[in-house]
Amino acid sequence: MTVVSIIFLIFILGDFVWCWKSLVRFRRLPQPWRMAGNVSLIIFTAVQMSGFLVLVFGRRVDLPVESFFPKSLIAGVYLWHCLVLLPMVFLWFLARVAGGILWIGRTLVRPGQTEPAAPATSHDGRSMTRREFAAAAVCVAPAILTLGATGIAAGQWNQFRVRHLIVPLPQLPTALDGLTIAQVSDLHVGVFTRGAILDRIVEATNQLRADLVLLPGDLINYALRDLPAGLDVVKRLEAPGGVLMCEGNHDLFEDPVAFRERTAAAGVRLLVNETAIMQIREVPIQVLGLRWGSGGGDPHAMSNRGDLAIAGSMKELLIQKKGDAFRILLAHHPHAFDYAEDIPLTLSGHTHGGQIMLTKGIGFGPALFRYWSGLYQKAGRAMVVSNGVGNWFPLRVQAPAEIVHITLRAVR
Repeated sequence: MTVVSIIFLIFILGDFVWCWKSLVRFRRLPQPWRMAGNVSLIIFTAVQMSGFLVLVFGRRVDLPVESFFPKSLIAGVYLWHCLVLLPMVFLWFLARVAGGILWIGRTLVRPGQTEPAAPATSHDGRSMTRREFAAAAVCVAPAILTLGATGIAAGQWNQFRVRHLIVPLPQLPTALDGLTIAQVSDLHVGVFTRGAILDRIVEATNQLRADLVLLPGDLINYALRDLPAGLDVVKRLEAPGGVLMCEGNHDLFEDPVAFRERTAAAGVRLLVNETAIMQIREVPIQVLGLRWGSGGGDPHAMSNRGDLAIAGSMKELLIQKKGDAFRILLAHHPHAFDYAEDIPLTLSGHTHGGQIMLTKGIGFGPALFRYWSGLYQKAGRAMVVSNGVGNWFPLRVQAPAEIVHITLRAVR
């Protein structure tokens, strides 16, 4: 049994257990609330279970999920299973373990004694107690939370900010003081980022009139059928110094070779452990694009996104440095910053600003990455990690979508 199948079974079992326990609690509700509650629970669970089935296995049969189902429905399935049901199952498991430990403790302290059974009572013909009502409310709260989060998420999909950052660099040539870069990361063209929002991203980027437009990966969310729309966005971006991009992990999910070949055929400059040199203000600038993971590894494997794979690809890329050029690294994963020897500026994405952050320092960002949002500096070098302007996961909390406008400043 594959990992995907195991995860699928765990979630489906969680759906079923939650529904069954809620139906048991709802037996105490007076009519017609009991019938309405039961029907709503069954419909909600059926939609979640079938939706999760389609999302997990639809890709294997090339099912265009986003064409068949509204974004809000897909978002609800994501949020329920990843943000609500998973923690709920974990807490239920912890509660069961704690209950077992307490039972063992009571048994060891008072061997041979058992708790007296509660007397059977009939609830026919009487109202719910406050305790029973609270239990029913607790059961239905996760579904209400999911619907509320879906509504909040729907209001975010067409929103992004332009974040202005000034980046001081000791190694910046004086002639390049004031150079501007538009960093457009993690478009994730697909289910949650498509249609009119793409036109707005192009318009907002071009209005910045940056000297360079650089894209640090994840142009598409998953499917190669979304690549033409993504490439159209890139081809409409304007900058006198050029528009260049590197690859991200989502770009390679379906077919890495096809993604690279089709991008090159469209005339978009994709740097896969390659470099490009251009002249701006009569100063040579070398943009180095880092390959995702290691060259011979499976781009889908977890090991291919770790520091070992990043360090290996960086070692190959750094051989191509030109000594007289000002260097900029495009690396989808921000941990490349630790291996970017003698590269003054690194631009990254991948983290989505932590996606869900309780505070600036507490959330998925610092839990998963050493660098997750904004400007980082060390040893005379700098890195900017963008929150990304698109979405693969429907909800953001204190990690707004963004285009980053960078102004470089020479410091001595």
